[in-house]
Amino acid sequence: MSTQTLPTTPLPPTDPIPARLPRPGTYTADGDRCIVELTTRLGPLVTLRRRLTADKAALTVAPSASDTVLGLKLTGVALGGDELSFVSTAVEPEADGARLRIPGVLATGDPTAPSVPATLTLRVVDRADDSLLVLGTAQVPYGPLRRTTGFVLSRIRPADRLRLLVAAEFTCPA
Repeated sequence: MSTQTLPTTPLPPTDPIPARLPRPGTYTADGDRCIVELTTRLGPLVTLRRRLTADKAALTVAPSASDTVLGLKLTGVALGGDELSFVSTAVEPEADGARLRIPGVLATGDPTAPSVPATLTLRVVDRADDSLLVLGTAQVPYGPLRRTTGFVLSRIRPADRLRLLVAAEFTCPA
């Protein structure tokens, strides 16, 4: 018997999920496919953790990522009858290819009230041509949000920052 060494061809490297969005169009996330949780913190302590209702969750994908828009309209008992909305100004893929950085503004339901800048960082969990599954968070200081928009939490729930946790499956209606 003889030993022979065969040349091996290296396998192509497995690269992370590219930060490519699904094909252009308007995608929505139904109420049961969009989970949003509000957490308020005072230092290291969590003073409130409640699930919010996503009345509207829409992602409009344009041919250019900078023209893509994400919009969330949130209501719930934790907001005390108020409404919060997040509207993106752009979608920026991060270097690792599996995350999307979405700068935008957080505002109350009053269209005349000013808004506060917020950045939502989403991890792309799954992607297809007609759907996108994401998970991410946004943190906003409570003081500027209260002073700028007039959004006020209960006095028994002190906070210095808010965190929104978003898990959504955006699909294109058939």
